[in-house]
Amino acid sequence: MVSTNYAPEHTGIGPYSTQIAEHLAASGADTHVLAGMPHYPAWRVAEGYRGRWRMRERRGGVTVHRRRHTVPPRQTALRRAVFEAGILAHGLVAPPRVRPDVVLSQMPSLAGGVLGGRLARRAGVPHVVVVQDLMGAAAAQSGIQGGGRAAAVAGALEARILRGADVVGVVHESFVDRVTAMGVPRARVHVVPNWTHVKGPSGDRAETRARLGWQPDETVVLHAGNMGLKQGLEVLVEAARLAGQEAAPVRFVLMGDGNQRAHLQQLAAGSSALAFLPPAGVEEFPEVLAAADVLAVTQKASVLDMSLPSKLTSYFMTGRPVIASVAAEGGTAQEVLRSGAGTVIAPEDPKALLAEVHALAADPEGASRLGARGPQYVEQRLSSRAGLERITALLRLAMAGR
Repeated sequence: MVSTNYAPEHTGIGPYSTQIAEHLAASGADTHVLAGMPHYPAWRVAEGYRGRWRMRERRGGVTVHRRRHTVPPRQTALRRAVFEAGILAHGLVAPPRVRPDVVLSQMPSLAGGVLGGRLARRAGVPHVVVVQDLMGAAAAQSGIQGGGRAAAVAGALEARILRGADVVGVVHESFVDRVTAMGVPRARVHVVPNWTHVKGPSGDRAETRARLGWQPDETVVLHAGNMGLKQGLEVLVEAARLAGQEAAPVRFVLMGDGNQRAHLQQLAAGSSALAFLPPAGVEEFPEVLAAADVLAVTQKASVLDMSLPSKLTSYFMTGRPVIASVAAEGGTAQEVLRSGAGTVIAPEDPKALLAEVHALAADPEGASRLGARGPQYVEQRLSSRAGLERITALLRLAMAGR
């Protein structure tokens, strides 16, 4: 497997890559991963890995080959290009010395896709690509500085990688048209939804709220995960500012890290209705989610079909209602509506967001019904067993084709 993101990263793509590799290893496969140094979502190399040039470690029965690369603290198209170039250069100079039977690449990393394709060609084996995010579309839609110029270059390279793959998996059906428009035959494209990689909450909700300082009579709106450009989290900052001018007690909480955290903290200065929390640990994470009253997922209005937030699978597990401030025609809105566990409102509209929070607070029974549909949806569609079997089936399909 080639995946820039891997454990000990516990949000984003890393947990999926890790569970896939460990599942394959547990099934008896000699499983190797070419990965970067852990850095997400803080965009800082984790302690224990700083200053290391190359590493080989065993995790969960998997051999992980790590290669050093740059980690930009702030995202621009140029800095992202340097990040990708570092991954590519080091992977080309020092690839793992193994002969695979099949190579699985996790994208959006363009460098990872190139490296995976090269490893597969050199070994004469199938190359399977799983698309978590579309980099070309991301450059165009996320608002990253210089993204317009980078989109065409990234899109062309992305298309070349995907056309060269034996099998392509996409995490949501909203990606299919864009991938086939790149020239990938529809028969090679398969929808492989992500699954929930966290356990359901099991602790005392009131106790968790008290520990976090959340009052019993206030409505807590929580956003958990990466604080990046595409999330458009300014809408929550402004909604909190509006909430602070009202009598109804509403608290907004941003939990996590990312390259926009400092910017958001500056915007939120003086807002009494907004708080920031560091990323929660693996065990604590579902308890904090379940302690909130409403879980928020936000995206810029321009984000349509370039990504599906991995946080949704965790949100659905908690039994709390979801408010999605996203484009109605995008994949995120489709997923929330299909789950029946939340509502979709216009993106970048803090007044509409706050009004929806008040509506849920005024109808606790309705909010409970919404939230209860989340775990049901996970059981029906997003179990880890089903998700891992879908990935295994892709590998079998690719190998059978050779």
